[in-house]
Amino acid sequence: MARASSKKPRTPPLDPMPARVDPCLATLVDKPPKGPDWAYEVKWDGYRVAVYIEPGRVRILTRGGYDWTGKFPSIADDARRLAVKTAILDGEAVVLDDRGRSDFGTLQRALGRLPSPYEAGAIVFYAFDLLYLDGRDLRRLPLRERRRLLEPLVAGRQGAVRLSEEVQADGDEFFRVACAHGLEGIIAKHVEKPYRSGRGEWWRKITCKRRDSFVIVGFEPSTVPGHLGRLLLAARKGDDLVYVGGCGTGWSHELSRELRNLLEGISTKTPAVIVKRKNAAFVEPVLVAEVEYRAWTDDGKLRHASLKGIRELEDDATVFVLEPDE
Repeated sequence: MARASSKKPRTPPLDPMPARVDPCLATLVDKPPKGPDWAYEVKWDGYRVAVYIEPGRVRILTRGGYDWTGKFPSIADDARRLAVKTAILDGEAVVLDDRGRSDFGTLQRALGRLPSPYEAGAIVFYAFDLLYLDGRDLRRLPLRERRRLLEPLVAGRQGAVRLSEEVQADGDEFFRVACAHGLEGIIAKHVEKPYRSGRGEWWRKITCKRRDSFVIVGFEPSTVPGHLGRLLLAARKGDDLVYVGGCGTGWSHELSRELRNLLEGISTKTPAVIVKRKNAAFVEPVLVAEVEYRAWTDDGKLRHASLKGIRELEDDATVFVLEPDE
């Protein structure tokens, strides 16, 4: 009679935890994709960040790789309470308005140099993907499997770390409802695909209005002393910046004065672009304005632009790029 083996079964080797993962980015499309392989989420209006949980430390990295753990103390603190040893959560840091909608302008003020009634503790993190868990790299798994592992960790929580709900619905109807409720738009994700860094077709975004980021290259003073009349904006074209018009709405009386002070603090005599406007004052091209707009004019200027928030270039803000032939 053969003797039973005394060898213990081998445990599978652990996957090393990545120090950083470049995020998967959604491609902008006009209509939601259809079919049973697509699931939908609200498009959150905040900062894309990933939460790295390890024994003894939590790191929160922006999509450009900047360590913003100190900017999100409540998220880092709540992440330590999750029932995991090691994990990487992908998601969005947001501030919610009184109707439960994410508000980028409010978030920017909570983090930035402008005065804000909001504390950093008001910022919450909505997790929508799980890339690594307790020794396993999950990026090779389809999204439906990653979500199956994510949901027990964060579903039902009301702290600073929460679950971004996934909706199985008709994409057109969900998009219509999202826009009717004043949301920025929706994200569609293919549930059978693995996680791939960079922009691809497996994640798609559908926005209710056009919204992009442009470099602030100057401003025009208001007729009201000490206030802002108009922001002057530029897009990238190759290695250069190109003037694309201005933005004269989207701020309160109070914010107008605060923005004027902020811009005067980075004024310069050397304009980053050529702008033929009589009252233009120029600034160092270090700030980026997120604006909502209806369309482009025939001469390449923004139509009906409204300010939604300001961030710094070093935050890895994605600046709109003009095609070479535009």
